[in-house]
Amino acid sequence: MTRIPNLALENLTAAQRKAFDIIVASRSPGTVTDAQAETYKNILGTTEQKFNLGGPFTAFLQSPEFAVRTTDMAKFLRFESSLSPRQVELAIIVTARFWTAQYEWYAHAKFAAMAGVEEEIIQAIKENRRPDFTRADDETIYTFCQQLHVDHQVSDKTYQDGIALLGEQGIVELIGLIGFYTMVSMTLNTIKVAVPAGEELPPI
Repeated sequence: MTRIPNLALENLTAAQRKAFDIIVASRSPGTVTDAQAETYKNILGTTEQKFNLGGPFTAFLQSPEFAVRTTDMAKFLRFESSLSPRQVELAIIVTARFWTAQYEWYAHAKFAAMAGVEEEIIQAIKENRRPDFTRADDETIYTFCQQLHVDHQVSDKTYQDGIALLGEQGIVELIGLIGFYTMVSMTLNTIKVAVPAGEELPPI
């Protein structure tokens, strides 16, 4: 059971309600693509969820200013950076798997598939295996993320491969993305956000 219960809309403070509305707007049609909005609807229940935003947001709302600032960062990193949706979602599921953040995996494995990441790659990451990559760009993203998580640094070759693929701007944004979803993973694991019954999750 989650350690922080969902907040009823009528019980939100004015600051929490403002943050709530900003979070909802950042995930509503017109802000994200129609396909992304539909997937949010499937995962969260609705793009205008009134009582449960899902994921880490119930925790974030305990600090409304934190919620607002993290929402702005999340919107940039997921939808507005120089990385492609495929690169973004691949990096997120590598991070989710490293932390065994089950809710993050549950949500973002679906987003990764939507972004074109092949089922074979998703399954290998789920099983803690290095995928057999057919695309050099996927392998570069995976290797960079995995080395940074496991070794806490990246090799010169991995860094240069990342620069060749993404440029210095993209590398900085990739590091920021990994860091942000590490924070999300830590939040989800700490407050024990539940995953809907029947989902096939990575082994702990």
